[in-house]
Amino acid sequence: MTEPIPFSRRPILELPDELISQIAAGEVVERPASVVRELVDNALDAGATQITVRLLAGGVRLISVEDDGMGILPQELPIAFKRHATSKISSLIDLESVGTMGFRGEALAAINSIADCCLLSRTADQASAYVLEGRTGELRPAARAQGTTVEVKELFYSTPARRKFLKADATELAHCVEAVRRHALVRPGVAFAIWHEGRLVEQWRVGTLEQRLGDVLGHDFIERSVAVEHRIGNIRVSGRAGIPDAARTRADQQFAYVNGRFVRDKVISHAARSAYEDVLHGQRQPVYALYIEIDPARVDVNVHPTKIEVRFRDSREVHQALRHAVENALAIPRSQGAASADLPEFAHSILPAPPGQAARSEPVKPAAWPQQAMPLHAHAGHRVADFEALWPVQRPQQPTPSPSAAPGPVNDAAQSEPEPGNDSNWPLGRALAQLQGVYILAESAQGLIVVDMHAAHERIVYERLKNQWAATGPQQAKAIASQPLLIPATFAATPAEVSCAEVNAATLQLLGLEITPFSSKTLAVRAVPSALVQGDAVELARSVLAELAQHDASTVVQRAQHDILATMACHGAVRANRKLTLEEMNALLRQMEATERSDQCNHGRPTWRQVTMKELDSLFLRGR
Repeated sequence: MTEPIPFSRRPILELPDELISQIAAGEVVERPASVVRELVDNALDAGATQITVRLLAGGVRLISVEDDGMGILPQELPIAFKRHATSKISSLIDLESVGTMGFRGEALAAINSIADCCLLSRTADQASAYVLEGRTGELRPAARAQGTTVEVKELFYSTPARRKFLKADATELAHCVEAVRRHALVRPGVAFAIWHEGRLVEQWRVGTLEQRLGDVLGHDFIERSVAVEHRIGNIRVSGRAGIPDAARTRADQQFAYVNGRFVRDKVISHAARSAYEDVLHGQRQPVYALYIEIDPARVDVNVHPTKIEVRFRDSREVHQALRHAVENALAIPRSQGAASADLPEFAHSILPAPPGQAARSEPVKPAAWPQQAMPLHAHAGHRVADFEALWPVQRPQQPTPSPSAAPGPVNDAAQSEPEPGNDSNWPLGRALAQLQGVYILAESAQGLIVVDMHAAHERIVYERLKNQWAATGPQQAKAIASQPLLIPATFAATPAEVSCAEVNAATLQLLGLEITPFSSKTLAVRAVPSALVQGDAVELARSVLAELAQHDASTVVQRAQHDILATMACHGAVRANRKLTLEEMNALLRQMEATERSDQCNHGRPTWRQVTMKELDSLFLRGR
């Protein structure tokens, strides 16, 4: 057992300025990437249009950031290295509505306390530049064009213990590149270049936002994402959101910005993830680059030393704005929106590409309704009227076909459709056959369409249930039918869960749940939604209480309602191995074209895939 340390009274003393700066540096500077981020922030605040970052040993031996901004006056250079010296704010009012990347005036002083720094700058009206040595304070003339260069050498040389925690040079370099990358994604009007050990690592030239997104995240991101543009009140959300097929196993391609500042915020990440909850499979993570513009007075950026976290005055309005923005962008069926200039190419082949050739398929183009929708044959005992009770199809009136349109009957009940033409194409084509009672094969102008009929119908029924739910009266729209349990399901609960159940009793009733205290440490589930009566009542109760404890109650209610409707839709959708007529198959395809989010089922799995003629030709070596 460790002996207790003898108590001795110590006087209260003021810390030396150097130690204060090093303590601040421990909060601001975690690794070389932290220095790069702070220096690039300053360059952007100075109005730079060209920023060059030069590194040695992953930034440990040297970090140099050059810009062509407005520069610093010679008499202000010594002040720049002092603690809490800044040109960004001068009063509390300025602090409450910060519009610049930097504002505290801590970064340069903190960096100078743990490294060897020098500052070289020149303004537009100066005859020459001036350089300031951070350690000695020596100021002398030097040669440089307008702008500023900050050099940071031998990072953490004065705190060797901190230096031991750094990773390999390659790892630190990757973090530095990522820091610049985050800035580049939101500043398409600024050119960036990163050099390491005299070699150009990354370079992003001035261009449009879409060009910058493609240059930084890859052009595959542009092709597999949809444009986001939404304004509600004083909040504007723009950018691009990846389609569900582009989701990843990690959340490493999620970029959110508030007034041009990269942030990691729980409200934003939850809003974005909830927008995908109807279309994303399992635990996969969406990809996106989203930009939120909001009144600076309604967001507090002075929350975290690294300025990567923010606090919103009204987090609910931000959550709703972001969620609706992404939902609306994803809701457009890609069979309808593919031809839009703002939406990407979306169809991805189910077949591997030939060696040396990337898989790429042409978008399905929207077209007008056909003049006819007639079956080529009929199966006895499967009436279209019965099937269409699940999805009624509104067709235009069918004119009598001309004799030349029908090459001849296939069988007694057969009639022919017209050949596809410019005026009669369907986005998802016309049905050809059913494969193994599971898939529908259809022909489109681009090639072959393969549809998972159960998954597609499940989405159609689900969206219809949601629309019916929203269209009913306010009281009915809030009520979920519940089923009392014959024997209440009890479980050991934490004090937080007991308190949450008591506070949110009315909300739980709206969800069809009745959860009451059984004792001071036990909760009892006495009723569950009728649609989920066969499920695990305890697990359901725990998950709902966890959501209520973390998020807004109205959001939880909506999500839970949708979960129940999704379960109902899954049970109501047409099952595999059911034989369909061609007219039934075409009815399903037409409803898919008219249904929001029809590209994914309720569980996030794709409902259809396309194989283009070009890909089919390559499989059979046609044209070679």
